[in-house]
Amino acid sequence: MTDHAVFTTTRRVLLVVVVATQLVLALPALVEHGSPAPWIAYALLCCVLAIVAGHVAAGRSERFPAVAGAVVLAASVLATTALPEGASFGPADWAFGLIGWYLLLVLVERPVLLVAALAAHVCFSVAWFAHAGNGDVGTAGVVILSGTSFQVGVLVITGVLVRDARLAAAAAAEHDDARTREELARQREQDLKAGFEGQLGALLPLLADLADERVSVADEATRLRCSVAAVQLRRLFAENDDVPDPLLHELTACVDVAERRGVAVSLAVSGTATPVPTEVRRELVAPMAQALAAATGRAKVSLLRTPSEVRVAVVADAGDVLPHRGTVVTVETSVHSGLVRSEARWRTT
Repeated sequence: MTDHAVFTTTRRVLLVVVVATQLVLALPALVEHGSPAPWIAYALLCCVLAIVAGHVAAGRSERFPAVAGAVVLAASVLATTALPEGASFGPADWAFGLIGWYLLLVLVERPVLLVAALAAHVCFSVAWFAHAGNGDVGTAGVVILSGTSFQVGVLVITGVLVRDARLAAAAAAEHDDARTREELARQREQDLKAGFEGQLGALLPLLADLADERVSVADEATRLRCSVAAVQLRRLFAENDDVPDPLLHELTACVDVAERRGVAVSLAVSGTATPVPTEVRRELVAPMAQALAAATGRAKVSLLRTPSEVRVAVVADAGDVLPHRGTVVTVETSVHSGLVRSEARWRTT
């Protein structure tokens, strides 16, 4: 339940209490002891009641303006000052208890203002009682205590319900966040698994051929296949590392594999880190990884980043390398005099 639901339900209950109190208790006393001023006060309260009833019937959720509380207090002053001498807190004082319920009805969402208005109402009634000077103090105390205790109790209960509603909403939001994080983690795990399966799909035929002795590691083509698979798997592992510069991290991982094979690799980096989507990084790194896998002696890798473009280029002394085509990046590959030159470009804008 939200704050709005708590206040809406409370106002509906208070509306029933106010209507019942005004018709059953206040109206007979007004008819018996009334004068023009109390009737004006009663009419003001009826106007406020009609506005609140229309507000509730229309399902509107906005707060009532503070002027509504001022109108109720004005009605309290009119009714109290028109009481006969010594009638404060007696049967003729129909407005005392009713005003408190009206203040609750229009100011229930504003506890601080509500408490101040209730205090002002009670203080003025007590001051008028002291001004009259001939009422029963014991009766006045009982009336004040019984009337305000119920109203303050409703205010406290409403505050507790609002607090519980907010705690429940916070717990629900935290639960939803946890579910979202769990779902994202599950999706990431599925994506990682799918990526591994894709790489293993290219690796499994090689392993099967080696196991069945259909190919031999002494064969140059087999060694090239193994080298390509090693670079691809190392890049895949690096892809899922949490690092500030994922693209450079993946390039470094591929370079590391080549260096372990004895290839002398130099890496040049220019420009600051630019956010690059995972799919784009894969296509930027793939041509370079393939060239490094085929390299036999030396290779030079360069990474250039500008506000409008990201380039990954490699020059390696390798044999023929199959051209690599990207879907979101532009790849150019050429072979000349035993050197393979490959460049992948991605425009950021």
